[in-house]
Amino acid sequence: MTKTILNFILLAITLVLAQAVVFNHLILFNCAIALVFIYIIIILPLEASTNMLLTIGFLIGLIIDIFSDTAGLNSLSCTILSFLRNPIYHLYSPRDEEISGQRPSIKTMGNTSFMKYALTMSLIYCSIVFTIESVSLFNTVRLLTRIGGSTLFTFIMIYAFDSLSLSRREKKL
Repeated sequence: MTKTILNFILLAITLVLAQAVVFNHLILFNCAIALVFIYIIIILPLEASTNMLLTIGFLIGLIIDIFSDTAGLNSLSCTILSFLRNPIYHLYSPRDEEISGQRPSIKTMGNTSFMKYALTMSLIYCSIVFTIESVSLFNTVRLLTRIGGSTLFTFIMIYAFDSLSLSRREKKL
């Protein structure tokens, strides 16, 4: 149990630093940014309480806000995403499956279900962030381009992270 918590904390620190140092400055076509730190919220254990999810989501968003100077934008978005995580997970997971001790991943959900889950989570997060950031819906085409591009870029990175962790777990067996 403590090894799992330690691994989660190390992953969270790594992704937050990677977001602040690398991915905040890596912008494709002047509209798409990978928001890889939401992978932390996506893979939290399924038996985690709502209070724990909201607290972790808020703290991760707050840390990203501090590094990115975004004044609460990520805190709000991460808290909303954390709140919506379980209902979204249950949209794509088998109903009769035992969830204790599991976390959402390609291994536990299957490739297709995890792709739908990660894509939906990425879309929700990017929609919240860019809609709030735009303040007004003056340039709708640019807003939709940023949401679509960032969702796709974020999804690809999250899928790659989970695929890499899957291949490492298979090598250990």
